[in-house]
Amino acid sequence: MPETIWIIGASAGIGAALAREWAHRGARLILSARSQDRLNDLATELGPQHIPLALDVSDRASIEAAAAKVSENGPLDRIVHLAALYDPGKVADLDPDAAAQIVTTNLTGSFYVAQAAPSLLRAGGQLALCGSVAGYIGLPQGQIYSATKAGVINLAQSLRAELSGRVDVRLINPGFVDTRLTQRNTFTMPAILTPQVAASAIIDGLNTRRFEVHFPRRLTWALKLLSTLPYWAALPLTKRLTQ
Repeated sequence: MPETIWIIGASAGIGAALAREWAHRGARLILSARSQDRLNDLATELGPQHIPLALDVSDRASIEAAAAKVSENGPLDRIVHLAALYDPGKVADLDPDAAAQIVTTNLTGSFYVAQAAPSLLRAGGQLALCGSVAGYIGLPQGQIYSATKAGVINLAQSLRAELSGRVDVRLINPGFVDTRLTQRNTFTMPAILTPQVAASAIIDGLNTRRFEVHFPRRLTWALKLLSTLPYWAALPLTKRLTQ
């Protein structure tokens, strides 16, 4: 039987690449994002068995309405939540309203999805939330995106314990991926990947038993090591990135 997978944040970037790769592997997809037009185009490209369903993860009523429609298609095998906003910059330079919207979309939106997911998944089905290696440790010019991704990492860790035996909770922590979001960065992004490579890494990782899917390893292991250092060692290293 083909898997039924709900991808939230499917209209572009990693989400669209993930949809194409899973469709190629025979999955039946429910494709969600804010743009109905983009979803319609993607569903047309992939085939009539795939369902475009627009929603806004920052709006709880929108999530609940979408979840009600998804439930009509029977239990899901997986839910993969990727939707996020990004606005790089130093804390002092960020627009407060934009920062609040990033928090609502990235962190509160993940919370909304996490609450809706258990009733939609089959027993032992998978819920994957997307953090980021930017959430491992506070780095200059990463706010407020990095802070929200640190929150998503913490949320996934809590859910892994709370839903144990009922839902297979996973955490996706990508490094730099060439998307319309990262194209806003003005610095050189080490070990940057294409969305297609990222999509394959995610699917392969979710098919293992590992809680965290992180890539590329040459970047993620370096940041993991940095995050384990005591502050007296780590903070002078991160300070160098501002110079």
